[in-house]
Amino acid sequence: AKAIIWRALVFAMLLLVLAQPVLREEERTALPDIALLIHDRSPSQNLEDRREQADAALVELQTKLQEFNNLELLTKAIDGDVNGTNIRPVIDSAMAEIDRDRLAGIIVISDGQIHDLRDQDRAPNSDAPLHALLTGRPDEIDRKLVIEKAPTFAMVGEPQSLVLKVDEVGGDAATGLVPVEIRQNGEVIADLLVEPGAEEIVEFTLEKAGRAFIEVDAAVRDDELTAVNNRATLTMNGILDRLRVLLVSGRPYPGLRVWRNLLKADPAVDLVHFTILRPPEKQDGTPIRELALIAFPTHELFEEKLSEFDLVIFDRYSRRGLLPLVYLDNVARYVENGGALLEAAGPEFAGPTSLFRTPLARVLPGQPSGEVHARAFKPAVTELGLRHPVTRNLVLPGEEPDWGSWFRHIDVDVPDGQVVMTGVGERPLLALSRVGEGRVAQLMSDHHWLWARGVDGGGPQGLLLRRLVHWLMQEPELEEEQLSVIGDEGRLLIERQSIDNLAATATIMSPSGVDQTIELVPDAAGIATAEIEVDEDGVYRVDDGENVAYAMPRDLARAELANLRATDALLAPWAEATAGSTRWLNTGLPEIRRVSEGRSTVGRGWIGLVKNERYTVDGLRQVRLLPAWLALSLLVGFTAMAWWREGQS
Repeated sequence: AKAIIWRALVFAMLLLVLAQPVLREEERTALPDIALLIHDRSPSQNLEDRREQADAALVELQTKLQEFNNLELLTKAIDGDVNGTNIRPVIDSAMAEIDRDRLAGIIVISDGQIHDLRDQDRAPNSDAPLHALLTGRPDEIDRKLVIEKAPTFAMVGEPQSLVLKVDEVGGDAATGLVPVEIRQNGEVIADLLVEPGAEEIVEFTLEKAGRAFIEVDAAVRDDELTAVNNRATLTMNGILDRLRVLLVSGRPYPGLRVWRNLLKADPAVDLVHFTILRPPEKQDGTPIRELALIAFPTHELFEEKLSEFDLVIFDRYSRRGLLPLVYLDNVARYVENGGALLEAAGPEFAGPTSLFRTPLARVLPGQPSGEVHARAFKPAVTELGLRHPVTRNLVLPGEEPDWGSWFRHIDVDVPDGQVVMTGVGERPLLALSRVGEGRVAQLMSDHHWLWARGVDGGGPQGLLLRRLVHWLMQEPELEEEQLSVIGDEGRLLIERQSIDNLAATATIMSPSGVDQTIELVPDAAGIATAEIEVDEDGVYRVDDGENVAYAMPRDLARAELANLRATDALLAPWAEATAGSTRWLNTGLPEIRRVSEGRSTVGRGWIGLVKNERYTVDGLRQVRLLPAWLALSLLVGFTAMAWWREGQS
């Protein structure tokens, strides 16, 4: 047809009117991107000037990033703990707070010692570029001492060994043999020259039971990073195989059961007990073989095997001809050479058969006056006893004891020993003494068993006798002079107990070798305490002139001590995988730029954060593209043109 074009336009217009086309316009709000800034504050950051580098970079980065429009800053810190410096929990925590699509990049200020990125398959999953700004220097040199193997406990007197190694990393590596000093409880036991990288076996022996401190120090290099990992300390428990006790009772009486119950209750004690059931002066014709199951092995016990016993107890024993004076002289020498003697005296001690009339007189602290008090009295703790570990806390200072009475007290004079308890008329009841290398105790009553039976309310009989026996056998926990140190989050809590009740000083040596002296003032119980703030990581050594103790105010993880040198090896693979970079702060802080998606985020002297250009749609506005009046006009016009064209001849 002649008007086919106009007819098509009319048909198209009808379809357009039916379609009702509209224009939709979104009302958008742009979302700012997020830059994640992670600041490493782990212990290794305290070395040299790393902390200053990191703090300066943090302040400058925060200032620069806040100058960008449409960019928010989220700052997180890694404090480090006993498991090392771990970045994964920090990343996971940050990702839970933000929209990953808005992450413009991650900037990490660290020395590079990130211990949960050693396995790169476990690196945090993020498409945003990672830029690592490293503190420290790439050419650092460090020497570290490692205890490869050491026992946690050892038998006293038996040879032991530990295995150590000295490593030197960075720089020109080893410089020759390294001097190493080993100390046990503050005394030097070995000086070695160790080849770097080679294991060295060191033999040693613990001399007494209880805790023993082993210090191992490697000499400090002039050019090394730090001396923190040049020292290692070990706490080792010295254990006695078996404690052998010889108990000789002069006559049967109720107190024997108390001694047997006390000593047999400890499975580590081997007790050899002899009781004299019949005195030699009693003669009634009974055959000797019927008087005892075995003969009293006096020669074997007091001549051949006396030194094998850790404690000898004479309980109400008196001279009756069974033990020649030469054997008692052996016991006196046994004490002077490091043995322990306890005499629980009865009325016999005040008479002519007293043990004080034997060679034992030279080691016994109490000299009998010949008087025996047979009346009720309550044992009392002396002022010295309030501070002595044997009787400390049996009664509080200034309080009257509420325990039961005893009814017999043997009077003695104690010119040299320590009187920790008194009886009738405040006369000595329990006296302690150190003789040569050994220890002696005298209990001037045989009525201690009344407390065990609960007579008149009883008393702390078990605690008292147990402490007394263990003090005689030189239990470290019952030493009169003790020093302990506890490290707690940047503080050292120092406690010194002493029976002198005098002010003292303590020298604190920091991990870097700097000494500090503090004053210790004791309280009424003889315990002096002090608390100081410390700011170095590593082991502190505290010395009061007689005792040495060690503490670490902040536990450095083994991962931290394994390598303290700054490195880019751990963060570099992650940075490369995300198109990021690693830079050393000692060359300056790089420029920060914003780059579009798909563009490079690394350049000479600059690092980039991605522009994600994310937004939210707040509303939607619709506009008709073909208003009714226009549609009607066009339809009428196209129809008229088609009619006109067909009407032409």
